[in-house]
Amino acid sequence: MFVRPFILVLFFLIVLGRYASVALAQDVGEIEAIKKSDRILILAPHPDDETIGCAGVIQQALKAGSEVRIVYLTNGDHNQFAFIVYEKRLTFRRSEFIHMGLVRRQEAIEAMRLLGLGQDKLTFLGYPDNGTFTIFSRYWKAKKPFRSLLTRISRVPYKTDFSFGAPYVGESILDDLKKVILDYKPTKIFVSHPADVNVDHRALYLFLQVALCDLGGQIAKVKVYPYLIHWLGWPRPRNYHPGISLEPPQNFRDSQIKWLRVTLTPEQLERKHQAILCSKSQTRTSASYLLSFARQNELFGDYPEIELNRQASLKERVAEFLAFSKMFAVSEKGAPANNKLPQSQEEVSCAILDSHLFIRVAKNEELNHTFSVVFYIFGFSNKAPFASMPKIRIVTRHTRFRVYDGRKRLNGALLRLDLHPRELILRVPLNMLGNPDFILLSAKAYAGKLPADATGFRKIIIK
Repeated sequence: MFVRPFILVLFFLIVLGRYASVALAQDVGEIEAIKKSDRILILAPHPDDETIGCAGVIQQALKAGSEVRIVYLTNGDHNQFAFIVYEKRLTFRRSEFIHMGLVRRQEAIEAMRLLGLGQDKLTFLGYPDNGTFTIFSRYWKAKKPFRSLLTRISRVPYKTDFSFGAPYVGESILDDLKKVILDYKPTKIFVSHPADVNVDHRALYLFLQVALCDLGGQIAKVKVYPYLIHWLGWPRPRNYHPGISLEPPQNFRDSQIKWLRVTLTPEQLERKHQAILCSKSQTRTSASYLLSFARQNELFGDYPEIELNRQASLKERVAEFLAFSKMFAVSEKGAPANNKLPQSQEEVSCAILDSHLFIRVAKNEELNHTFSVVFYIFGFSNKAPFASMPKIRIVTRHTRFRVYDGRKRLNGALLRLDLHPRELILRVPLNMLGNPDFILLSAKAYAGKLPADATGFRKIIIK
């Protein structure tokens, strides 16, 4: 009897996937020394991220005589609670949100001046705080730009910002990043982490990946160092502890991320401490959290790129699947500590067969009727503008699913979802993804309404 190839690979994924090896925990090494010839670009989702994540890097680069530039994606104008505490008043007027963005802008200028960097080295883009991931995933070729729910603004409102008047759409952010990178030609870029639980942090990493690929041969190869800021329950202990080191979150100890550190001198650490305190609008509510990053070192690390070969034999593809099983190997563990719902097995893996992408998510067999996953799959092709590429979001619920391209719901007839006691396997046609050269993939699993596991975005190259 003839058995279709995708059924064969499904069998191998189910039977053999459980025996894939787990990546060993890696030691944290020292980042290579910054040289005078380096041109450092630090991308910050909000004012203060550059300080808590990279103040040591900034000081060491300036000491080495390197050029340093900071680019801020947003002005951080969406933190209403911090605004109320800082200003001691409650308001929802549009002008007050802009005022808050200007306050945070000035705080960043003061912090960078303390570290030795002048205002002329800072670029503020002014895009919507808490809105940039929605823009990346849903607002390309949009007839109407994204409109921030809280601020009710749809264009960059800051007259002194680089992007004043730019509509809140993906093309605006991507074009601005490409202009900055092409003009400055950095050798090293420090950017927010693809596994950061803050949506603006993930979005900035994604925009950077697309910008660098778009620029291609126009600039020399750039080294990228992601820094992690937001992860549940991390770092511990809270508050200012200058005598201890900053370690990766426990959930990343067994991941494939190669963590690197920058070790600060006592003088650099104290200057970082003072720079964090410049963000008065944020330390009024979050001082214990922000100061917990003023430690002996800073951390940087990214997932390695993954390659999948669409021309390989079935045997090679099964081996490929096994090699990349547990490739994400993170668990957000977002449920409360007293939650007794069983957690999943922290596995997400991929394979390609017959022009289809197979994604496998491991699960606990007790979750069959409560298990759901949200997938984001963004494809990049050298043959098409990124704005034209599908921005796929797939929401599963038990054996049902919905498929979206941006804000448009698609017919999911070409997809296949198989739910088994210990895994979910999703089959997606590559042409639905725009026949990409690579994809940026993330998955977040839920046990009922509670988050169980989440992956950072991985770059998967399709050969």
